[in-house]
Amino acid sequence: MSKKIGFVGLGAMGFPMAVNLTKAGFEVIGYDAFKGVYEKASNAGITMVETLKEVAEQADEAIISMVRDYDQNIDIIFGESGLLSAQPKDKTVIVMSTLDPDTMNELGKKVEEESDLDLISASVSGGVLGAQDATLSIMTSGPEKIVESLKDYFDAIGSTTLYYGNEPGNSEAAKLINNMILGININAVAEGLKLAKQYDLPEEEILNLLKVSTGDSWVARNWSDISEWTADKTLSVLLTDLKASYHEGLKHQVPLPFNALSSSQLLDSMGENKPKDQ
Repeated sequence: MSKKIGFVGLGAMGFPMAVNLTKAGFEVIGYDAFKGVYEKASNAGITMVETLKEVAEQADEAIISMVRDYDQNIDIIFGESGLLSAQPKDKTVIVMSTLDPDTMNELGKKVEEESDLDLISASVSGGVLGAQDATLSIMTSGPEKIVESLKDYFDAIGSTTLYYGNEPGNSEAAKLINNMILGININAVAEGLKLAKQYDLPEEEILNLLKVSTGDSWVARNWSDISEWTADKTLSVLLTDLKASYHEGLKHQVPLPFNALSSSQLLDSMGENKPKDQ
């Protein structure tokens, strides 16, 4: 009999992740506040239920949360009709939402003190394409024994799983660091191509040089896709992470000058399309 795993939040990332869990042989007990996804999810082999209580009741050992933010996680766990309404015990909530480190630690503490659930953080990198192809990088933190016990689920949705210690917020810090370095690298490649343009050097040949030389990076190898990123989607999310990592640096008195410069450059590059709240 296949294991049953709960999955809350079947959006652009969550839906393909849940599908890959079914492909790996798990029975996914799915729930989403948007009922429009239910038919598509059912057709993909996901067992959809109408309440979070049913998710908690039917999941064998773990429930993945792929909702947007802290408030939504609080709602699905502690809300009037949330997971705790089933009075679950000996089950783990795997929070794959992107929160800042302190907020994730706060959520972990609240779950520990006010429920019989365990909580681990498992932030992901790789975007929608990585979710579709099951090639996500998964950054985990929380009790190591629990993380290890859930490895089969991570293997079904990602290609790499890394562990960052007992504090739930550590995985979020790792993700911020990764995205901070991504943002800096994007600015570096863009600046190099700007200079190349002044000499009429073919962009494609400069990128080919980077790929086989010391200027190589994930950004250089994927520039054709990155150059299509837009202010209303991917770039906006990246800017949010750059700002968050910069504030973490200020909080811990760690100077991050390249982060600050990259944030400013990225914001300037958006022009009139920059997010209204930036």
